[in-house]
Amino acid sequence: MDIRTARGFFGLWGLLLGLSLALPAQARHQMPDFVDLVKETRNVVVNISTTQTIKRKHHALPPGMEIPDLPKDSPFGELFKHFFGEGEEQEYNANSLGSGFIISSDGYILTNNHVVAGADEIVVRLSDRSEYKAKLVGADKRSDIALLKIDAKGLPVARLGRSADLQVGEWVLAIGSPFGFDYSATAGIVSAKGRSLPKENYVPFIQTDVAINPGNSGGPLFNMDGEVVGVNSQIYSRTGGYMGLSFAIPIEVAMDVAHQLKTTGHVTRGWLGVLIQDVTRDLAESFGLKKPRGALVAKVLPDSPAAKAGIQVGDIILEFNGHPVDRSSSLPPIVGRTPVGKKAEVRVLRNGKVIQLSIVLGELPPEEEIAKGGSQPHRASSNRLGIVVTKVPDDIRKQLGYGKGGVLVTRVEPGPAGRAGIRKGDVIVLFNRQRVQGIEHFRKLVRKAPAGHAIPVLVQRRGGPVFLAIRIEPEKK
Repeated sequence: MDIRTARGFFGLWGLLLGLSLALPAQARHQMPDFVDLVKETRNVVVNISTTQTIKRKHHALPPGMEIPDLPKDSPFGELFKHFFGEGEEQEYNANSLGSGFIISSDGYILTNNHVVAGADEIVVRLSDRSEYKAKLVGADKRSDIALLKIDAKGLPVARLGRSADLQVGEWVLAIGSPFGFDYSATAGIVSAKGRSLPKENYVPFIQTDVAINPGNSGGPLFNMDGEVVGVNSQIYSRTGGYMGLSFAIPIEVAMDVAHQLKTTGHVTRGWLGVLIQDVTRDLAESFGLKKPRGALVAKVLPDSPAAKAGIQVGDIILEFNGHPVDRSSSLPPIVGRTPVGKKAEVRVLRNGKVIQLSIVLGELPPEEEIAKGGSQPHRASSNRLGIVVTKVPDDIRKQLGYGKGGVLVTRVEPGPAGRAGIRKGDVIVLFNRQRVQGIEHFRKLVRKAPAGHAIPVLVQRRGGPVFLAIRIEPEKK
């Protein structure tokens, strides 16, 4: 290319660039405009303030001195009592703020349970600054949803959408009262759907990068059509403030809970009666799956719907009532929203074969007891795995809540078991899909175990049963 041609080329390129910059911003890139959306939706959002009376003992300390916040059983607590007395009990008012939104013109309001939990007084402030004392109709701790009622009529009502129609990458808007700043609007995108959070098994959360802070809780998450698709509930934070990870309860889940609270005063959920875990790559190989999927059953609770239907420890639940189970976290929400007493079809992988079972769901109990374990004595080593095991003492067996069999791990040395995650104090219940009957039986199972393949092992430990995959390396020749 000669110099004249080059000049012509770069001149044309510069002209095109200048024209593109001169085009309206909307033509260059379709950025959303939230102005009309905020105007349309803000009047259905409410501010919620609560007052809670807390009783606390006041010690007769010298002026300017305060009693430190000591642990409950601290010996220094007795020292303070000795010198300064028990102290008089005084009442303090603790205040908190949150958000909510109107779901009916006659004054029903949806918010988070944690916004109003323990409150002695709940005050709702509308967009026109009018205030009402609210009555708590009902609350559900598991979903973190609460239903309030104010004595008002002709209120603006939020239009409800479908969180199921949300796409990852779609724009969403939140309106609430972060840190008490009423009717703050923040926007972002849907980062993921169906998220499972610790201790929140029955809610498939919507993850967004919308800025959510304390005070936003209970407020609505809108799609670009002005429909509520979620209830802003939680943030992931190391500082207490927004860090780019926000979680909302899908509106379908929230409205189902609200309907049950309004009609019956409490919430019922379907219950299977199993403890499950995710299927890792090694576990998938050990159970004959081409890739990790499903929910691995680590324990079947006695007299539960699962036990009555014939579900067994070591089964992998692949499908529940026509819904594929890709991860263990996707099973509880599916089971939870299935009506109690309804028959459901379950497809499980057992011993390399897919079988179908019918199960009638029970009602999820208020609290489920999780087995816990411990340690002690009669030793047998298993050098092939790198562990030392012993007979399970009766007191530990009683704590764990299971019958005969199993061996207790008393020492873990470098080897396959340690690499797989087996710990001192674990009770090995199943080895290579066979129930361990005792020390001698365990030795035989270990001797027969194939090398070079992942072997499923069920252990009972503090916190519950867990499947692990042990891979015994072939002996070097």
